[in-house]
Amino acid sequence: MSEVLNDGAVAMTMEEIKSNHDNTLPQHIHKVSTPPKQSLFQDIKHNFNETFFSDDPFGKFKNQTVSRRFVLGLQTVFPIFEWGRDYNLKSFKGDLIAGLTIASLCIPQDIAYANLANLEPHYGLYTSFVAPLVYAFMGSSRDIAIGPVAVVSLLLGTLLTDEIPNFKSHEYLRLVFTATFFAGITQMALGLLRLGFLIDFLSHAAIVGFMGGAAITIALQQLKGLLGIKQFTKKTDIISVMRSVFKAAHHGWNWETIVIGVSFLAFLLTTKYIAKKKKNLFWVAAISPMICVIVSTFSVYITRADKKGVAIVKHIRRGVNPSSVNEIYFSGNYLSAGIRIGVISGMVALTEAVAIGRTFAAMKDYSIDGNREMVALGTMNIIGSMTSCYVATGSFSRSAVNYMAGCKTAVSNIVMSIVLLLTLLVITPLFKYTPNAVLASIIIAAVMSLVDIKAAVLLWKVDKFDFLACMGAFFGVIFQSVEIGLLIAVAISFAKILLQVTRPRTAVLGKLPGTSIYRNILQYPKASQIPSMLIVRVDSAIYFSNSNYIKDRILKWLADEEIQRTSSEFPSIQYLVVEMSPVTDIDTSGIHAFEDLIKSLKKRDIQLLLANPGPIVIEKLHASKLSGLIGEDKIFLTVGDAVATFGPKGADL
Repeated sequence: MSEVLNDGAVAMTMEEIKSNHDNTLPQHIHKVSTPPKQSLFQDIKHNFNETFFSDDPFGKFKNQTVSRRFVLGLQTVFPIFEWGRDYNLKSFKGDLIAGLTIASLCIPQDIAYANLANLEPHYGLYTSFVAPLVYAFMGSSRDIAIGPVAVVSLLLGTLLTDEIPNFKSHEYLRLVFTATFFAGITQMALGLLRLGFLIDFLSHAAIVGFMGGAAITIALQQLKGLLGIKQFTKKTDIISVMRSVFKAAHHGWNWETIVIGVSFLAFLLTTKYIAKKKKNLFWVAAISPMICVIVSTFSVYITRADKKGVAIVKHIRRGVNPSSVNEIYFSGNYLSAGIRIGVISGMVALTEAVAIGRTFAAMKDYSIDGNREMVALGTMNIIGSMTSCYVATGSFSRSAVNYMAGCKTAVSNIVMSIVLLLTLLVITPLFKYTPNAVLASIIIAAVMSLVDIKAAVLLWKVDKFDFLACMGAFFGVIFQSVEIGLLIAVAISFAKILLQVTRPRTAVLGKLPGTSIYRNILQYPKASQIPSMLIVRVDSAIYFSNSNYIKDRILKWLADEEIQRTSSEFPSIQYLVVEMSPVTDIDTSGIHAFEDLIKSLKKRDIQLLLANPGPIVIEKLHASKLSGLIGEDKIFLTVGDAVATFGPKGADL
């Protein structure tokens, strides 16, 4: 007999014996507990703190002396006083190398990006001198490199020329400073009011499409400089640009300019490819723009190619930033335009900077304070608007180089700023013969990385609606304008939120064989439904926007199941179990929807059972007397408890 037990296929392990013994024990049914009653003030205070102060920013000030609170407050506003205490020579060595490296990259980029904003080249250099200094004292990211960026520059240039077509006029320059000022005000206000979560409404998919479309638009705009075209459209859509390019093909292209532009573009793309393949050669791509500027400037100077139609920079003003406080519009016809453009450009710049900061913070395993970042960026742009700068933000290309060069802290931004100061004081006259074609090639090479094809393919595989949002923003920018593409991106992001809120998912649950676990029968086909019961899970909070849909969807599930069970030998439905674990909240419209559902069920002689309502939900069920209408004995902690109580004998085993 023992041999049969040892060798036979029906031998039972101790675990199986114990499991069978446990299943024969009477099951204890737990009641759903109601949380302690809170006053209205306590409830409002809790919700307010969770919304705006979930990170408890004032916690570190508790039980501290006045002097200590002052020091902590100073470190909160100026993080440099916190990490600066532990700063050493080893860290400075890394920051010095990184700062010099990104400076060599940013100087030619600044000159080129200023052209995108329809500004003189020195305004790009001004921006990379002041903005990084301010951010280094107030920002919390160790890796982000601050300065003008292509997308924001193009956005500013497009929106500003819509208001003032003559971009060489003094009014245009004043509007630039006004927009920069209000961009800073917007960013600072979002940080101080702790409304940073608003930028999360622009989905990742929309950002991918918008950035990709903007990159294509920027690259197409550079055909003017790359081909040496003098008469070029001011519109940014692809049709107008290509029409302008081909219209000038017979007499407007300059072959010397094309040779210069294409040659250096090929060089830049080659260096980027080398740096991508061999990470230790990142510095090759970082210094290549400066090499292009030096070589091309010298070549044009000795060959006098500017006499043969090659367009050059001509003049860059020497000296540090002049004050522009009196240039900002605080009244007049252009004030409203300045506010509107400032808000739009400020939000786009903020989205880009926070995304970059979070990316590199995750790579180095440290955290950044989003609201503190917004205050730092806002202060930076407010001060910038008063010192002849335009909107600055974090640059992904420079930040990547900063990271690869071994930066340790924001001191790398200070080093870059000092290099820019020396450039403004000494070197700017040397850029006189720099050809515009090289600046165009630098911009094209820089924005190529913004077209993220892999991300778009992943969006298609994972979520078709996200892919639609991406493509909507992409084609909106390319075929219309940057602002239309941005509007489409925001609209589609909101549409997705509304769709998910108003049309939440519901699922019919079944019991997994051999367990007491209930799961979606579409995901787990082997999950079996309980005779005489229908178990439905609602995967969303129940609000006025979706309550009727959820009620109708549950009744539709019920009608479909009744038809199927009538045609089979399965018993008809007597109990409807609503699994409410994912339901985080319910409002009065949701309560009324459940009341209507109960009325509909009574007509069909079906009873409603609830499983695992959360603390907020159960509290509102009691307050509205809905729990009494349903029956206290019909509200359970788990689906298994409901099945054990009202289901067929043994169905819960």
